[in-house]
Amino acid sequence: GEALAAAPNSSKTRFVIYIKVGAYYEYLEVDSKKTNLMFVGDGIGKTLVKGNRSVVDGWTTFRSSTVAVVGQGFIAKGITFENYAGPSKHQAVALRSGADLSAFYKCSFVGYQDTLYVHSLRQFYRECDVYGTIDFIFGNAAVVFQNCNLYARKPNENQKNVFTAQGREDPFQNTGISILNSKVEAAADLIPVLSQFKTYLGRPWKEYSRTVYLLCYLGSLIDPAGWLEWDGDFALKTLYYGEYKNRGPGSNTSARVTWAGYHVITNVTEASEFTVGNFIQGAEWLPSYGIPYYLNLTA
Repeated sequence: GEALAAAPNSSKTRFVIYIKVGAYYEYLEVDSKKTNLMFVGDGIGKTLVKGNRSVVDGWTTFRSSTVAVVGQGFIAKGITFENYAGPSKHQAVALRSGADLSAFYKCSFVGYQDTLYVHSLRQFYRECDVYGTIDFIFGNAAVVFQNCNLYARKPNENQKNVFTAQGREDPFQNTGISILNSKVEAAADLIPVLSQFKTYLGRPWKEYSRTVYLLCYLGSLIDPAGWLEWDGDFALKTLYYGEYKNRGPGSNTSARVTWAGYHVITNVTEASEFTVGNFIQGAEWLPSYGIPYYLNLTA
């Protein structure tokens, strides 16, 4: 927190804060004045920033985040961001990003419900791990997850796991969640009780919810229907959910939902709308970031 406060405001050049190995129990906010900031840790599970704010304990979902970033051009590398409030505390965010041109490389996001709030603007996640239960990647950013691992954890009894809850409210918003060449699997605590819980790829938080899984490995935890309603037939005609050439035991689309807004994508041109190059204009900003990425569907 003190190092963050000492960082320059409105910086045009990259300012790096090194966060050495250790567990840091504090709440951090990278506000809009702190531009081009970078947090560098010693690696996932080595440098950890932890908090336990939750809706049950009186915080809003938005304010429950352990770390929140809105400063444009934010980068994090080699850090675990955690909210350890637990599954009974409902919404409890580990990291919220509303930072345009933000990128996360080799980071881990650990929580239960609402772990990673991809709130708004353009974001990129590469070789990151995300753990959670309900709606645990959610928000209305334009975001690409590339070469990441997404893990559903053991929820409370009578809960379902849902990987995404995308919040696009208007058909003209260029937002959505794109998950590319990533692994969608059960976390260690869910594996022994897999048969007791249903797990879905996403559900529509808002009317024009948009989420795609492209060239991913989908584990056996995924329910054959694939996707879950939010509330009756809300958004089922207006959402856009797509799956393109996924593999693994959970990838069979033959028993998927039959909603008007659900698509098995077969056309490479359609799939390519959701790449780093096309969806978040990565060629314009990622080259200077010093992290690996590819602009198209494959490297």
